[in-house]
Amino acid sequence: MQKVPMTQAGSTALNAELKNLKSVERPAIIKAIAEAREHGDLSENAEYHSAREKHSFIEGRIKELEGLLSLAEIIDPKSLSGTIKFGATVKLVDEDTEEEKTYQIVGEPEASIENGKLNIKSPLARALIGKDEGDSVEVRTPGGEKSYEILSIKFV
Repeated sequence: MQKVPMTQAGSTALNAELKNLKSVERPAIIKAIAEAREHGDLSENAEYHSAREKHSFIEGRIKELEGLLSLAEIIDPKSLSGTIKFGATVKLVDEDTEEEKTYQIVGEPEASIENGKLNIKSPLARALIGKDEGDSVEVRTPGGEKSYEILSIKFV
């Protein structure tokens, strides 16, 4: 199996979600299923079917998280330096709009563009890998070509 790169913060967040699913969500949904069963005829019991569906989702997510965490390769960005690579926090300026953005390049399971966490497999991250401060990158996006200048690189 291929290792999944992840920051310590990403690993901690996934472990917290897993713990919550196992210790809070799973027992609550099992209780809800038991209560729905007590209402009788299961074939027409919407509460029961809804609870079973949610239970199936929770069990699937638990398996997914356990799999991800078993393959996790924790990388500490503080131990890195140099050009842009996994874990780098990069400040960019859009060369067309002059809008500045800051992203940390992280693994797929912890990526969240809204939170400034850029998936290492994304087109922008792939274009940034190996570049240095002052470099410009061209990225093909669904909205067309974008040009960014790299203002700073930090490993925090």
